[in-house]
Amino acid sequence: MRVLIADDHAIVRRGLKAILAEAFPGVECGEAGTAQEALARARDEAWDLVLLDLNMPARSGLDVLAELTRTGVAVPVLVLSAYAEAEYAVRVLKLGASGYLTKQSASDELVTAVRTVLGGGVHVSASLAQALALAVGQPRAGAPHEQLSARELEVMRLIASGRSAKEIAADLSLSEKTVGTYRSRLMTKLGLRTSVEIARYALQHRLVD
Repeated sequence: MRVLIADDHAIVRRGLKAILAEAFPGVECGEAGTAQEALARARDEAWDLVLLDLNMPARSGLDVLAELTRTGVAVPVLVLSAYAEAEYAVRVLKLGASGYLTKQSASDELVTAVRTVLGGGVHVSASLAQALALAVGQPRAGAPHEQLSARELEVMRLIASGRSAKEIAADLSLSEKTVGTYRSRLMTKLGLRTSVEIARYALQHRLVD
């Protein structure tokens, strides 16, 4: 069993390796500290599972997930994030993830999630499963940011983190003009007018740390 752990914090990667080693004797764990490294290792090496953090420098875990899905990399991805489940779980599942866990989850829940995903299932928490069940057949407006594309959401997060248009363009390998287009689109969709309002919205909805 080979698991790729993609997280920008070395101490988190060490902790996850320890949990997996105890639960799955003989497991081999690879590490990636950036989104680019995660993409490269996921594409070029054979893995049974990828544990993916959303909040990484430059390109985010959302971007990694979307790219893996787009390029047809057939590896199950379990997202493990500090972000609130209500804000990101449905989005990552739509992007092709096989499960979502918050970092506040207990280690035994992580082990259960890994077993579920390796068995071909999809893991969500009991609370999210209940919310999804209640939502079936019911109209739901949802939060305004749920209508953003993955790239628009990523640009929003970077703006809220204080990154300039030039820095965002470099991080995402885009032109500044394209960044400006994404910024305009997300502001129109959310009814925002300034970067300060973008930051305030992102903080209120726990889209950034």
